[in-house]
Amino acid sequence: MKFNDLLKFEEDLRLEKRTVVILRWIALIGQLITIYFVHFYVQFTLPLIFCSLTIFFGGLTNIFIQFNFKKNQLSNIESTILLFYDVIQLSVLLYLTGGVSNPFIIFLIVPALISSTLLNLASTLFLSIITIIALVILTFNYFPLPNAGNLHFHVPDYYILSIPSALVIALIFLNYFGFRFGFEARKRGKALSRLELVLAKEQELELIGHQAAAAAHSLGTPLSTITVVAKELKKDIKKNKEFEEDIDIILDQARKCGEILKKISQNKVIDDEIVKNISFQDLLFEISKSFEEISDKNINLDLTKAKKKIPLTRSPEITYGIRNFLGNAVKFSKKNIDICLESNSNITILKISDDGPGFPDDIYKVIGEPYIASKSKKLKSKAGLGLGTFIGKTLLERKKANIEFLKSNDGGALVEISWNNKDFV
Repeated sequence: MKFNDLLKFEEDLRLEKRTVVILRWIALIGQLITIYFVHFYVQFTLPLIFCSLTIFFGGLTNIFIQFNFKKNQLSNIESTILLFYDVIQLSVLLYLTGGVSNPFIIFLIVPALISSTLLNLASTLFLSIITIIALVILTFNYFPLPNAGNLHFHVPDYYILSIPSALVIALIFLNYFGFRFGFEARKRGKALSRLELVLAKEQELELIGHQAAAAAHSLGTPLSTITVVAKELKKDIKKNKEFEEDIDIILDQARKCGEILKKISQNKVIDDEIVKNISFQDLLFEISKSFEEISDKNINLDLTKAKKKIPLTRSPEITYGIRNFLGNAVKFSKKNIDICLESNSNITILKISDDGPGFPDDIYKVIGEPYIASKSKKLKSKAGLGLGTFIGKTLLERKKANIEFLKSNDGGALVEISWNNKDFV
């Protein structure tokens, strides 16, 4: 994914205001306790008034956010500004208390780490640069480290320089992992949201199919009654041309209704139990026929290697998952798609292969992950971001399927979906 795509993908990130306020209060109270403990209990010399004012202004910003921000979430820009202020506030406090020689200097990289996990890449880069600049300044400009007055704390210059160097390395290292983990988590979260929408749609369509079956079954009897009564009325009013035409219209419309109900009935969805419990072979036949109606490619369904009918409880997960992989095969194939079902006493395997270009090498190892795109010129016009494959794979895995992406004998793509028979319900 390109840099611009990363920025676009992450542009709507937000932080929860309540969480930010609580964390900042913890940090400010911790700073205050540390300063006063060092000054009054340990009795080390430090500029207490300036330190207190620095923490005080941090508290004022927190009060402002807590009571003046009506929104429950802070936008990415608002969050970045707040974290930028935290870097500056903590830098001033460290400047007053020993600079990089202060062991609490480690906390200076925390705002950038928060950004790498929860905000976008631009915010993370900005805060990282500001943090590095602050570290450089604090390396050469700072008040003496708090001490009892009779201690001269001194270490070699190379040791002082090694502290910001180590922190910069840690900042880059942790930011990279924070950004990668945060980005992948958000990416997968969005994909799972899409998955839930697809699953809900499939369940809605299945419900509509059940309702249509129920309607066909329930309307058959009253429609027959209407037809019989209309024919009897026609016999009784033969001499009245005006009413005879009306009766003919009723009969014609009843006939059309009958044809519609007949088409619904031909889909083998007359009873809920028939709809729900079918064989795996029948499901594959339904799915393959639906693609044959909208495509001119050859879809070859081989069920001969399955020794017996495999009972199946119809589910949106299995139906959509298989339809997704078959749809991909139809889209990328040149002419032929092969569907082969194999089964023995232990395992059931479904193979969907095509004679297309196959899986591209540059994304082969991550196929099944969301939001990936191949650079292959052969696939550029047809390929998406892998979201459909991710959804299909995830839905089938929910039904305890194992999915492998291989190369077919024709050099195209082969998707192998397998179940242990004890899990195949």
